[in-house]
Amino acid sequence: MQINQYEIWIADLNPQIGTESGKTRPVVIIQTNLLNKISHPSTIICPITTNIQADSDILRVHLGKEMANLHEDCDILIDQVRAIDNKRLVKKIGVIPQNLVKKIKENLMIILDLP
Repeated sequence: MQINQYEIWIADLNPQIGTESGKTRPVVIIQTNLLNKISHPSTIICPITTNIQADSDILRVHLGKEMANLHEDCDILIDQVRAIDNKRLVKKIGVIPQNLVKKIKENLMIILDLP
């Protein structure tokens, strides 16, 4: 299974604990392709939700309906970044549009306090 940065995959995030996103849902692969191209057993992701929050510009990145093969408007949950075992990844469904990659990177840098 080849995974690439900024692809959207369906992942089984159960069991959920506390405020973690659970269920089987789309996720964005955030992990660098340096790790994706080797036999690394886990992947860093951000979950995607259909629970839109219009006033969360830093914690979320909006994906419009039909972007990357999504059927509803969605938000990428930047503040829910986490590593998951590759066995949780079910199938690839799309790729983040290039114009949103910069916004994802910027928001990750803000919440992780990276220069």
